[in-house]
Amino acid sequence: MTSEDQATLPEHPVRVALLDLLASEGTVTSTRAAARLGYSSGLCSFHLRRLAQAGLIEEAPSTDGRARPWRLRWDLPEQPDPDLDDYRRWLARRPHAPARWRRDEAVTAVVNLTPREMRELATEIEALVARYESRGKRRGMKPVAVVARMFPLLEAEND
Repeated sequence: MTSEDQATLPEHPVRVALLDLLASEGTVTSTRAAARLGYSSGLCSFHLRRLAQAGLIEEAPSTDGRARPWRLRWDLPEQPDPDLDDYRRWLARRPHAPARWRRDEAVTAVVNLTPREMRELATEIEALVARYESRGKRRGMKPVAVVARMFPLLEAEND
């Protein structure tokens, strides 16, 4: 994993949610995270392993010998992450936002694509977002962060 991968790793909404959950609960398994966050256990397991590869989390001692709990690594050097900071700020302030702004939208999916189809999909998403980027701010609008990342799910070496 490159330093560029590590720098952008927490931007993914599932990973941000997992980091927030670990910060609040101490340890979680992929099954527990899935139940709390509404994602599949497999998706949570994948993202937990990627966070561990980046050195942000580590395996915690298992209480039953079967479960694979994870915890935050606290010995990390402080690295500012504006995207993660923005998301944490949103989570902290969401209860105080006007009702119509309290909901965030997350789109997470695993799809089967060829490299060409992945590029085509990225181009379509870029075009869709560009339609909104060029609009001026009007009454009732707020800046909204849009994050989309596509990458192949390669086989894990230690699965």
